[in-house]
Amino acid sequence: MTLLRSHLSGSWQTGSGAGRPLHDAVTGEEIARISTDGLDMAAALDHGRRVGGPALRALTFHQRAALLKALGQHLREHREELYAVSARTGATPGDSAFDVDGGIGVLLAYASKAKRELPNSTVLVEGPLEPLGKGGTFLGEHVLTPLHGVAVQVNAFNFPVWGPLEKLAPAFLAGVPTLIKPASPTAFLTAKLVELIVDSGLLPEGAVQFVAGSLGDTFEHLTGQDLVSFTGSAATAQTLRSHPAIVRNSVRFSAEADSLNLAALGPDATRGTEEFDLFVKALTTEMTVKAGQKCTAIRRAFVPRAQLDAVAEAASARLAEVVVGAPDADGVRMGALASLEQREEVRRSVKALREAGRIVFGDPDTVEVTGADAGRGAFVSPLLFVGDPERSEPHEVEAFGPVATLLPYDTTDQLIDYAARGQGSLAGSVVSADPEFVREVVLGIAPFHGRIHVLNARDAKESTGHGSPLPQLVHGGPGRAGGGEEMGGMRGVRHHLQRTAIQADPESLAAITGQWVPGAPRREDTVHPFRKHLEELRPGDALVAGPRRVSREDVEHFAEFTGDTFYAHMDDAAAAANPLFGERVAHGYLVVSLAAGLFVDPDPGPVLANFGVDGLRFLTPVRFGDELTVTLTCKQITPRESADYGEVRWDADVTRQDGESVARYDVLTLVAKQGHEQGAQA
Repeated sequence: MTLLRSHLSGSWQTGSGAGRPLHDAVTGEEIARISTDGLDMAAALDHGRRVGGPALRALTFHQRAALLKALGQHLREHREELYAVSARTGATPGDSAFDVDGGIGVLLAYASKAKRELPNSTVLVEGPLEPLGKGGTFLGEHVLTPLHGVAVQVNAFNFPVWGPLEKLAPAFLAGVPTLIKPASPTAFLTAKLVELIVDSGLLPEGAVQFVAGSLGDTFEHLTGQDLVSFTGSAATAQTLRSHPAIVRNSVRFSAEADSLNLAALGPDATRGTEEFDLFVKALTTEMTVKAGQKCTAIRRAFVPRAQLDAVAEAASARLAEVVVGAPDADGVRMGALASLEQREEVRRSVKALREAGRIVFGDPDTVEVTGADAGRGAFVSPLLFVGDPERSEPHEVEAFGPVATLLPYDTTDQLIDYAARGQGSLAGSVVSADPEFVREVVLGIAPFHGRIHVLNARDAKESTGHGSPLPQLVHGGPGRAGGGEEMGGMRGVRHHLQRTAIQADPESLAAITGQWVPGAPRREDTVHPFRKHLEELRPGDALVAGPRRVSREDVEHFAEFTGDTFYAHMDDAAAAANPLFGERVAHGYLVVSLAAGLFVDPDPGPVLANFGVDGLRFLTPVRFGDELTVTLTCKQITPRESADYGEVRWDADVTRQDGESVARYDVLTLVAKQGHEQGAQA
């Protein structure tokens, strides 16, 4: 049989020896073999650091996002090829779509978030400036820059497409190359994925490498600049986390491990309510999608004791409708487990669960199969238990397949206690329309969960479901669940960046970050900053305008025009009694409006729109007769790669005649690139 190829050090390579056989989960047929014997993993890590890292770090966050989007679109065009291979893992068409489309969706979601939330720069500035001296000449700022290592990802067998892509996306955006190591049983599907990525030619050389088989001595060559991201069993996570090289070099290690995820039915959700039906549907869906081989699948289903029989009956009825068999056979809703070894592992776990409960649906030893040979394929029946929540087994034993246990509870406090006995989970669902019950349970179990899904009739139509990790939110959990956060929007990106505190003078700090900071030099010239195109602007370009005297008539006209007749502006006696003012003062929004009148250039030009104000603070009252001056300084420029304009952030400092600031804020504008302003000719 053919050995799967690894893609290392810039080329496709094949290990030596006979290799380990990989089988079709449905037919038992041998598909390929894997071996990494003889492959140089130290050289692969060096290639990533020496070739892939510099190529990625040369790109801005937005340029990396554009490549990630292009890759997602390319994979979407070739997803039928992935579906075809996915069927051999035992996945139904729905399972394959969940894995393949879900992974592609992660790429696209991260690309979109990066363009909205990250600068078009190679440096990410985090948090506000920290004044470190009284004179403003010594400042502190935190910056994040890419680690100069390789993100080594060790994946589980259950999501051979989504798993690698959900780890690749944040690492790639951060500018860190990735080495993908899939779990062996479904490595042939990940191999196809990487083949499509490499053949696309979209990503820089060394940005993605792939090892088909064991990592060998890879961990021996890890440095403090490398990262490891693991998905799999808690026992394996513990072994890898304690590897001497990881401990010695303080290698960043993130784990998403197996967990006893829960769903809790509220006392209000009795038979006949929509919430009762939603709970039963969620439970049975989580049991059968991917044949229950999901790290987020519901394993413990807590129900009020009075509802136990009703839930068992309703869930069993739904499970009885599930047809098990070959993914391409008519009517099949649940396919095979990933391998015969996995089937035996599930059966061993089921034996332990039977010590603490009874099976109310299914048979662990036999199952009716459509379109395939049950003896050759890795098929197993959905299995629903009713268990004793006081026993340890339901809270400690996970059968990683279509298996769940119904557990009764009597009080909310009892439910919270049972939930905690799982020692940390990735996901939990609370199904109830009672806000007080929901609040008590969610806050009670939150310390033990990475994500909690509240489900009821109010959100059911838009809910993405219990077991669907979202790239915008944290995907990980405490304790037994591994303590990691694989995704979580920009949290996942920051995991691959080094946070460094910079202490410097304003001019040096501006040079390091690419952003103007107070105290850094300003440049004033005869050209109004609003007359400059995006390419012509530089941080530090400034305009000083004013003064503008504020009169009683201005305040009263503004009050009449806007309807804002708050007493501090209009009532002499009441304003005098106010301990903050002592007399009538101008509206804060009048001050901002007058400032805009001072700095705005009225004619059509490169500035297309003002789309917001950030950080507005009114620092001291403006009284009748005060004279206002505004200093507007270009603070940050963010070009948009795919648009004819970019975003410009301006620092606005409004001062009165004694030089004291009365208002400070950032003005956000869209500024055209050359040749694209309003009325420009092509």
